[in-house]
Amino acid sequence: MLKIFKITALVEGISALLLFFFAMPMKYIFNEPVYVKHIGMAHGVLFTAYIVLATILKFSEKWDLKKYVIICLASIPPFGTFYVEKKYC
Repeated sequence: MLKIFKITALVEGISALLLFFFAMPMKYIFNEPVYVKHIGMAHGVLFTAYIVLATILKFSEKWDLKKYVIICLASIPPFGTFYVEKKYC
């Protein structure tokens, strides 16, 4: 399960970067909103999977509350999930 979480963290981080640094500029600079629709949906699914897997691992790996909160909050800023994948997994 931990390996799946690591992969999800990596892919979720990549999807966030694609959304923020590719899809959103394409929408607001070039008036091409289709990228936000597709990449945004993928990012939303991956974000949800990341949080669900973190919650499952909190109990199966017996993470303390502080570690769990840090891991969940790291999913918000860009590059946060890369940090989590290296430091906590």
